[in-house]
Amino acid sequence: MPRGSEELTNARKAEIVNACAVLYETRSFKEITLKEIGEKTSFTRTSIYNYFQTKEEIFLALFQREYEAWIEDLDALRCGHRKLSVDAFSDELARTLERRERLLKLMAVNHYDMEANSRIENLVAFKKAYGGSLLAVTHCLEKFFPRMTDEDVQGFLYAFFPFMFGIYPYTAVTEQQRTAMELAGVGYVRISVRELTRSFTAKLLQGFQM
Repeated sequence: MPRGSEELTNARKAEIVNACAVLYETRSFKEITLKEIGEKTSFTRTSIYNYFQTKEEIFLALFQREYEAWIEDLDALRCGHRKLSVDAFSDELARTLERRERLLKLMAVNHYDMEANSRIENLVAFKKAYGGSLLAVTHCLEKFFPRMTDEDVQGFLYAFFPFMFGIYPYTAVTEQQRTAMELAGVGYVRISVRELTRSFTAKLLQGFQM
């Protein structure tokens, strides 16, 4: 780690992650290289290794940041309403994910490679953010649906979080994929992140209307 203040270190890390985020807007995980990320920072590419040892560590940090941003959205949802019906909560939860396309896109990446090529301290920090999102959703359910038991809440989490990993591939279909489905005779109905999430959430919460 280079000499300097913790503030400088965090600023350098943030700059690297920001550069990665910009590239990720138009490129895929596989296409982006450390060299390209370095070219978008204000310091030399070799300096990146003082903060991140692999491309996967940078993406993991970006992933962590996206989870933390979603947690803020979930906390705002919980604190911003006294009561919500199943339909209203389902729509509000869907809106939080509608604003987090990058989070959903990262969920579609091969996590095994990303985590295997990251140091344990980085992986622990990421897992804490992931765990925080589980807790934030739990707190929402406990507030708006007090009839749910601990088992009910756990069942929701076990269904909803795996579901999230399929949202981006299902809603962000490319022209090539759409053409291939048409040629294969597979029907495709365009659906948004909000519509898909709202419908699924409402189904999971059937029976818990206050």
